[in-house]
Amino acid sequence: KCRRKETVVFEKCITEINLFDTPLFLSKNMGLTLEQHIIKRMIDIMAAITGLILSLPIIVLTALAIKLQDHGPILYQQVRCTLNGREFNVYKFRSMKPDAEKAGRAQLARKNDERITKVGKFIRRTRIDELPQLVNILKGDMSFVGPRPERPEFVRKNCQNIPEFRYRMQVKAGLTGYAQVYGRYTTSFLDKLKLDLLYIEKYSVLLDVQIMLMTLKVLLSKKSAEGLEEDQCSL
Repeated sequence: KCRRKETVVFEKCITEINLFDTPLFLSKNMGLTLEQHIIKRMIDIMAAITGLILSLPIIVLTALAIKLQDHGPILYQQVRCTLNGREFNVYKFRSMKPDAEKAGRAQLARKNDERITKVGKFIRRTRIDELPQLVNILKGDMSFVGPRPERPEFVRKNCQNIPEFRYRMQVKAGLTGYAQVYGRYTTSFLDKLKLDLLYIEKYSVLLDVQIMLMTLKVLLSKKSAEGLEEDQCSL
């Protein structure tokens, strides 16, 4: 038996299907045109350079604070996936203890996570820890606006459960996106997926500019940077 319903709120660009209590999404997204990719890349380069210049004092102070706290590495690199599933190393200011994942497996940040350092709590709350990703944007690994990059193991798991998840990688991973300005860190995975697919369907230069401006408002929200509750950390 199959129960089917239309997701009207997303203007019929996504059809939600419940098959034996398993949520599926029929996506009609076709990705971006060549012209859109070129324009988007030009905007990314200009925005990243401007962002690096304006935030240089913050970057220097943050690097000093992290180094003085425990003498550990300043930057944290992690493998993530971008356009067409290509893997790359994403850069972040280290906000957790050096041995945060000593168990050797991926662990999502939890609310009141003991692995987060004192400096880390501040830079995560203010999103300063994401600033090094401006370098990822200049390198072409990421875009300023797009779905947040996921770890390969999460991508494989999500694609098995929801095949439509792969459509999320029809554009480059982004520093901010629809799911970040309309949701928050604790927004459910399925709702974030709908928002990411909606962004790809409705993409325009004006929409990118709108999301960039809305991101400034989100940065002032404490809840947007909170970790997950215990029961939200399982995939």
